[in-house]
Amino acid sequence: MRVPLSWLREFVEVPSEATPEDVLASLVSVGFEEEDIHRFELSGPIVVGEVLAFVEEPQSNGKTIRWCQVRVASGEGTDAEPAVRGIVCGASNFFVGDKVVVTLPGSVLPGPFPIAARKTYGHVSDGMIASAKELGLGQEHSGILRLVEIGVDAPVGSDAIALLGLDDEAVEINVTPDRGYALSIRGVAREYSHATGATFRDPADRPWDEVDPGEGFSITVDDANPIRGRVGASEFVARLVRDVDAAKPTPPWMITRLALAGVRPLGILIDITNYVMLELGNPIHGYDYDALRGGITVRRARAGEKLETLDGQVRTLSTEDLLITDESGPIGLAGVMGGATTEMGSATRTVLIEAATFDPVSIARTARRHKLPSEASRRFERGVDPAIPFVAARRVADLMVQLAGGTLDTAFGGALRAGHEQPAIELPRGFVSGLIGVDYTVDQIVEALRLIGCDIQDADSDASAPWLVFPPSWRPDLTDRWTLAEEVARIHGLDQVPSVLPTPPSGRGLTAAQRARRRVSNALAAAGYVETPSFPFATAESNDLHGSADGRRLPSIKLANPLDGQLPYLRRSLIPGLLQVAHRNLSRGLVDLALFETGVVFVPADGVEYGTPFVPPLGVRPDAATLAALDASIPSQPRHVAILLTGMRVSKQPGQAAEAADLADVIDAVRTVAAAAGVEVTIDQTRRAALHPGRAGTVRVGEVAVGYVGELLPSVAADADLPGRVVVAELDLDLMLSLAGERVVAASLSGFPAATQDVSLVVSATVPAAEVEAALVSGAGDLLEAVRLVDDYRGSGVAEGTKSLTFALRFRAPDRTLTAAEATEAKLAGVAVAEDRFQAHIRE
Repeated sequence: MRVPLSWLREFVEVPSEATPEDVLASLVSVGFEEEDIHRFELSGPIVVGEVLAFVEEPQSNGKTIRWCQVRVASGEGTDAEPAVRGIVCGASNFFVGDKVVVTLPGSVLPGPFPIAARKTYGHVSDGMIASAKELGLGQEHSGILRLVEIGVDAPVGSDAIALLGLDDEAVEINVTPDRGYALSIRGVAREYSHATGATFRDPADRPWDEVDPGEGFSITVDDANPIRGRVGASEFVARLVRDVDAAKPTPPWMITRLALAGVRPLGILIDITNYVMLELGNPIHGYDYDALRGGITVRRARAGEKLETLDGQVRTLSTEDLLITDESGPIGLAGVMGGATTEMGSATRTVLIEAATFDPVSIARTARRHKLPSEASRRFERGVDPAIPFVAARRVADLMVQLAGGTLDTAFGGALRAGHEQPAIELPRGFVSGLIGVDYTVDQIVEALRLIGCDIQDADSDASAPWLVFPPSWRPDLTDRWTLAEEVARIHGLDQVPSVLPTPPSGRGLTAAQRARRRVSNALAAAGYVETPSFPFATAESNDLHGSADGRRLPSIKLANPLDGQLPYLRRSLIPGLLQVAHRNLSRGLVDLALFETGVVFVPADGVEYGTPFVPPLGVRPDAATLAALDASIPSQPRHVAILLTGMRVSKQPGQAAEAADLADVIDAVRTVAAAAGVEVTIDQTRRAALHPGRAGTVRVGEVAVGYVGELLPSVAADADLPGRVVVAELDLDLMLSLAGERVVAASLSGFPAATQDVSLVVSATVPAAEVEAALVSGAGDLLEAVRLVDDYRGSGVAEGTKSLTFALRFRAPDRTLTAAEATEAKLAGVAVAEDRFQAHIRE
């Protein structure tokens, strides 16, 4: 909201010496945010001049200029400052004897555009005769600004900047959506009064019999489709002004105020309606009364109706749109924009003035539906004072009489009054101090609430009884005791609220699950992987491919309003996000990648409807049943960890050939995650839709599958624009941590040496190595400390259809040094179990 200071001073005592910065500081103290300071970017000498004579001189370029003699000072002047100056001008809309605005050498116009004496068209032009646009008074640039046309007269040589109000300034503040009353000079003046104690003069304080319209004009509200049960229009006033002259100029003081407020002048009739909207906060619409057909009906649009709005667009209407109609049909989108058929124009002679109060929800929906934000909708959707339409309509009528030469028809008009009393709010005596943390006295609380316009009952009664507070009509945001408490704190200064941080309970910190998740992330980062969080959005195809083993269609959560229309579903897997990150990095020349991500996936159950049909009330803790219903309304969201490798694991260097990342590397990463999570994993060969056959495995903790590991099919990698081999893993981290249980203190390191042995077992090629390893562990007993697969050989010396698996075994006793015989005996016990289960034998 831009507030010209001269306008603000009409309604509140702003000291003459107060700067814009001082005014902003005062408004900031009552909760507004300062945005900017606006001025007319020009400086003198800019004076009133009189055209004494001119000679028209055609030029070779087809243009005709005027060589003018203009008096710019009274008296004879001096050689340095002549009273009459020769000025070249290209406009032709002025006459001898006209008083105009002359910018003399040394002045600066908006741009900046410095003025100097310069030679042009064979003359030395000693200044410039200015247009309204050049002075910053609007967009009109068709000709010179003639003072007679704007109803201004002043002696030759007087200061034109002060004459036209170009020395005014405006402050701009940010108005939050709950404080719509401050989108007016009236509202800001009241807030400045709150901040400084200056006397406030309410421009809406007029006798009711003065603002009450006449009768004879039909106004009907026929709202058959109210939104949330609220009728679209609760107040509607119509007044009639006859015999207006739409060609009359808008006075300079109004133009400058509108320009500083950010509103473009559009002619006297429209300028007056905009001026009153800014002054009182109630949007006003004017109709060419002669174009109306019958009375006005406020109703919802019918299916298929269309309306041409003032911006020239023909709009197809929704049945939720609130319309202003006459007997011919729609003539305006209520509270948003008028229609073209009844627009005020240069031929308008009789104006019907409309001032109303519309339902904020209806206006907000209409403005967004048609992508048609306006100054009117901005105010209506935040809530307009329902007591102001009668005053606003009369204010517009008075200005049209005063500035446009019209006559107010006091006997003809119409009004709809629905009442605007706000319900009382019960405010317990100690509530404000308890909530804010400041010991306000009773007098301070009552004073603050009365200052903002509240009426308080029982203020002087029993100290134990609560107050009944009736908010003013212009504050629809005051709805409960909490908003009242906020107002008390705001009026007495938010700087008085102590900045005391609450003391946290001792002995609390990260939960066990949070610590475990951090261990996993830190372990992967320490192993050289880079964490790359991504958005949780996916396509249905990527959910099916990576979110299920066989690629079949599984249920996914579809977003009602996705950020990206091509990714409308919530992800079932982290792999698609890693593929996008990898593609983005490869496109920028980063080809050797080791990435990981931890995050939630969304796994809805088949046939279950998700989403809650209700919203719990604010300020009240939901009960157990409500919380259970909310939990049931969202799908399962387990936290996963995913890993992706592509490119080279070891870069080429002197004495070292490049080594590509392969399946063994991503299996090592899985074991790193398992160690950090506190579990032991095994990997069984499996098949998945997105993974290469024979290069995919299921990761298990005991008998529970917790994820998978494998190499992407070349076709899947190609679809993601990833050349070469891509290996991935995805694990259910929450499940792994739940299987880990409570972590125990690590055992002390043994002081006795280990005995190491290797064993090579020949088994069928179809037997998983993990199962052979499990057999060795089972048979070797407690002396076996560690076992690791070091070779998988298939070729010469091994029968076709079999393979040789070599395991490195480490044995250790807690109380003695093992002998070679004891280690061999334990090894052979393990071999015996493997032989019994898989017909394994030691390779010779």
